[in-house]
Amino acid sequence: MMANAQNLSIALVHYPVYDKNGDLVATAVTNLDIHDIARSGRTYGISRYYIVTPVVEQQKLVEKIRLHWLEGWGATYNPKRKAALETIQIESSIALALADIEKRTGKRAKTVVTGAAGRPNSISFKELSGLLEEPEQPYLLLLGTGWGLSKEIFDQSDYVLEPISGGGDYNHLSVRSAAAIMLDRLFGR
Repeated sequence: MMANAQNLSIALVHYPVYDKNGDLVATAVTNLDIHDIARSGRTYGISRYYIVTPVVEQQKLVEKIRLHWLEGWGATYNPKRKAALETIQIESSIALALADIEKRTGKRAKTVVTGAAGRPNSISFKELSGLLEEPEQPYLLLLGTGWGLSKEIFDQSDYVLEPISGGGDYNHLSVRSAAAIMLDRLFGR
């Protein structure tokens, strides 16, 4: 049996995350993250890509970009980009993304938090891939921006995914690169 990508949604979380000083902040949405994670998600067949930010102006920016590729000139210029951005949904909190999944699937999603630092209770990519074989059990993979997701998010999650390691002591991937690697480790052939 193989992991079912339709059981997985991704949330790119812009709040609550830490800045380099350890303060809780809301980070800025970036155009590259919008496009690249949507494209990776579509490639592997995930259910939904949530962009989570409570900042109304950032929500408007994401919606403007999304609509350009879904309804505007971009929709006819690049249909593949349109297909990728169809997976995007904007939410102001993780709780609202979880509520949307439950509304769509009828089941509470299990949350899987990610981070660059290893934790004693981490599960491996292989273990998560096995969990994704469960029929009809939705999962939400939480990706942090800035300097990572808050401790509260880690404490409330069902699972913590092992960090990506390149084998050296440097470990500071862009979130869009990390998302692509994670999806390939979970669903790649």
